[in-house]
Amino acid sequence: MYKFRFARWFLWIAACAAFIVLIYNMSWWQAWMGALFPAEQSVVYPTASLVVLVAEHIRLVAVSSALTVAIGLPLGIWLTRRSGREFLPIVSDLTAFGQTFPPVAVLALAVPVFGFGLVPTVIALFLYGLLPVVRNTVAGVRSVSPVVIEVAHGMGMTSSRALMSVEMPLSAPVILAGIRTSVVINVGTAMIGAVIGAGGLGAPIIAGLVGFNTAYVLEGAIPAALLAILLDQLIANIENVFTYPH
Repeated sequence: MYKFRFARWFLWIAACAAFIVLIYNMSWWQAWMGALFPAEQSVVYPTASLVVLVAEHIRLVAVSSALTVAIGLPLGIWLTRRSGREFLPIVSDLTAFGQTFPPVAVLALAVPVFGFGLVPTVIALFLYGLLPVVRNTVAGVRSVSPVVIEVAHGMGMTSSRALMSVEMPLSAPVILAGIRTSVVINVGTAMIGAVIGAGGLGAPIIAGLVGFNTAYVLEGAIPAALLAILLDQLIANIENVFTYPH
C-alpha cells in the first residue's frame, strides 16, 4: 500500500513538473498553434504569458476554495449537531440555490458594490462551490456509526474531542470528495473572472471567442483542463491517505 501511495505521489509530482515546463515554453505554443492554425496572424495571446495567466487562475481558485472550506466545513458540522439540525433544510436550499444561480448574474450584482477584479469573482466562485462541501460534510459526519461515538464517550471523550478524534477522521474521505468536487468546479467557473478584469485563463478564451481565434481559446482551455486534473489528483491522493490508512 505504501508503494502504491508513493507511486501516486511520484506521478503527480512528475505531472506538475511537466505542466510547469509546458506553460513556461511559449515557443512551443507558438510552434504548435502556428502549425494547427496557419491562417491566423496571431496564435499566442499577446497580453500576458501563460505563467502569469495560470498564476492568476490559481489565485482565484485558491482564495475562493479556501473561503468555501473555511465556511462550508464548520457549517456542515454544525448542521449535524443538535443545535443546527433544524436548520438543515433551509441551509440545503440556500446552498443549492447558490449553485443554480448563474455566476455571471452574481458578478453583475457584485460589481456595482465591490468593483471589478478579484473580490466579485471570489464571491461568485464561493457561492458556486459551497454546495458539495456542505452536503458532503453533513453526509460524512452522519455516516459515522452512533455506536462508535458512544464508545468514544464511554472512554471519557467530550463531544468536541469525539468530533475531532473520531468523527472527523472517519468522515474525512467523504468530506474530501466534496472539497475535490468544489475545487474542480471552481477551476472551470473561474474563467468568468476575465470578464471583469480578474485575469486567469479565461482571458485568452474570451479574446479568442471575440476575435474568432481558436488558437487563443485552446491556449486558455488546455492549461485549465490540465490544472483541473492536477488539483483533482492532489486531493485524491490526500483522500487516499484517509481511505487506506494502513
